[in-house]
Amino acid sequence: MQKALHELFPLGMRGIMDGKEIEKTTESVENMLRIGVITTTHGIRGEVKVFPTTDDTSRFKKCDEVILVTGTGNLILHVKSVKFFKNLVILGFKEFDNINEVEAFRKCDLMVTREHALPLKEGEYYLCDVIGAEVVAEDGSRIGEVTDVIETGANNVFAVRLEEGREILFPVIPDCIKKVDTEAGIVTAHIMKGLMEL
Repeated sequence: MQKALHELFPLGMRGIMDGKEIEKTTESVENMLRIGVITTTHGIRGEVKVFPTTDDTSRFKKCDEVILVTGTGNLILHVKSVKFFKNLVILGFKEFDNINEVEAFRKCDLMVTREHALPLKEGEYYLCDVIGAEVVAEDGSRIGEVTDVIETGANNVFAVRLEEGREILFPVIPDCIKKVDTEAGIVTAHIMKGLMEL
């Protein structure tokens, strides 16, 4: 069975934040993968608590650079320290050393470029690459388009908009989702009994 990896570019612009020069990127977030969301600050030395949205939290230890998505632009930050606490990751950045500098970043996404993403193994795909894919039945007939991926405790669910505009939820289990081809943008699904009547 195929496995989804959670992680949902030209660099070089610089900006000034609180008197510090911070590198910015003009790359669209559509070309990046989210690895976490800042929940709050930690201590007084500019560290933040991050809720990871990646399958492999140890990836933060290998992460030298992240992109912080803010309302005023996307900042390139360099990871200085990584600690783990319960289900959270505590990050320190070379650019910040004071709690006042990071307080405004609550609920901001931390992203990585695809070149810094976890490498995919055979049969794996990134969830964000499924959105917009065409969903076809095993006989090749068109069912609809994936509009969202819902992460549940047991398995993921693809929200699929049908031709007539109705939305159906397809559980990402071997009995239902037969193949995900992100390069072709096609998801092959088995229509389980009663699924289309929901």
